[in-house]
Amino acid sequence: MEKILDRFLRYVAVDTQSCEESESQPSSAKQLTLLAMLRDELCALGVEATLDENGYVMGRIPANTGKPVPKLGFIAHVDTSPDASGADIKPQIIEDYDGGDIALKGVPGLYLRPSEFPEMLAHKGKTLITTDGTTLLGADDKAGVAEIMNAVQYIMAHPEFKHGEIRIGFTPDEEIGRGVVKFDVKKFDADYAYTIDGGDLGELEFENFNAAAATIRIQGRNVHPGYAKGKMKNAMRIAIELNGLLPVEQKPEYTEGYEGFFHLIGFNGTVEEATISYIIRDHDMDLYEHKKAVMQECVDFINRKYGEGTAVATIRHQYYNMRKEVEPHYHVVEKAVKAMEMEGIKPKIQPIRGGTDGANLSFMGLPCPNIFAGGLNFHGKMEFVPLESMEAASKVILNIISLYAG
Repeated sequence: MEKILDRFLRYVAVDTQSCEESESQPSSAKQLTLLAMLRDELCALGVEATLDENGYVMGRIPANTGKPVPKLGFIAHVDTSPDASGADIKPQIIEDYDGGDIALKGVPGLYLRPSEFPEMLAHKGKTLITTDGTTLLGADDKAGVAEIMNAVQYIMAHPEFKHGEIRIGFTPDEEIGRGVVKFDVKKFDADYAYTIDGGDLGELEFENFNAAAATIRIQGRNVHPGYAKGKMKNAMRIAIELNGLLPVEQKPEYTEGYEGFFHLIGFNGTVEEATISYIIRDHDMDLYEHKKAVMQECVDFINRKYGEGTAVATIRHQYYNMRKEVEPHYHVVEKAVKAMEMEGIKPKIQPIRGGTDGANLSFMGLPCPNIFAGGLNFHGKMEFVPLESMEAASKVILNIISLYAG
C-alpha cells in the first residue's frame, strides 16, 4: 500500500503545465506523461481504465452491494497553472510545524510567513509540504489526484468495503478553462460526481464564478522619438490607459466572497503594438454580463480617442455558475457534508472564487460539486498543503461512497 505522501511527491515530479496559447488537446503533450502513468496505475490496481486521444483517463470499478446504488464519479485535473513554473519541483517537508516562518530554501531570503498567510497557523503541529520558492507545488490539483488514487487503492485492497459503481476521471487543461471541453459524459456513465479540487480542509462548493477571458490587441504607431510629436502612438501607454479605465475596486486584491473582478494576467508590448489579457469573473449572471460590456466600452473609448482599430477585443466565455444545475440534486451536497462530519471536519460551504471542471460538467448533465483537496496559495511559489488534509480528503471520498452504498 503506497502512502499518499509518496504518491503525491511522485506526481508533482512530473511537469504538467498547461498552455493557453496552444490549440492542441491536451494543450501540452507533457500532460500525457502523468495521464498515462495514472491509467497504468489504475490497471495495476485491478481497475478497468483507458486513456483516450483527448487526454482523458476514465476508470470503472464495478459495484459489490448487490442492490441499486447511484453511480458516483470522482474527478481531478493533472495540469498545473501557467502562472508559475511546474518543472523541476523540489518540495520541502516540514514535520510537526511549529507555527513559525518557513524558509523557502531555493530563494535566499524568501519565507512563507504566518504574518502574511495566517491560515498556516490552523495547521500547527501538522506536516506541511511547501515549495522551495522557485516553482509552484502542484497541489492544485495533484493533491486531488493522489487522494482519489489513495481511495481507489483502499477499495481494491478491501473487497469487504461496500460500494456502488464508481467512476474515476483525470483531465487535462482545467487551469486554462478547457478541462472537459471534449469530455464524454455519456461514456463516463456516472449519475453524480465530485471534483476533488478545492482548497483548505472542509471546503465544499457548489457555486462558482461565471467566467470569461479577454484579450485586447493595441495597434500603435512608432516614430523616431526625436520627431514623434503629434505622430507617435505608443501602444504600451495606450494599453496602460485602457487598464486604468477599469473599476479600481473590482480587482482581485480588493474583492472577496461573491464579489467579482477584472484580473490583468498578461501584458506584452512595444511602442508599435501591445497585447493585454484579462480574466473576468462574477457569480451573478447580470453583473457578469455587465463586466463584459464595461470591458468593451473601455475598448470603444480608446478607439474614439486614438482612431478606429487602435484596440480590438476578443472576449471568450469559459464557464457558468454551476449552482442552478447542482441545487436540484442537493443530496450530493448533503452527502459530502455528512462525509466530512464523519471525520470530525466542520464543512465550510462557500462559493468558489474560481472554477472547476465540475462547473462545465454540471451543465453537461453531470451534477458535480467540489470538495477540498487541502492545498493553499495555489498558482504560486507560496503554495503548500498539509499532509493530514490530504489524508482526510481521501477518507471523505470513501465516506461518500459508503453513504450512498448504505
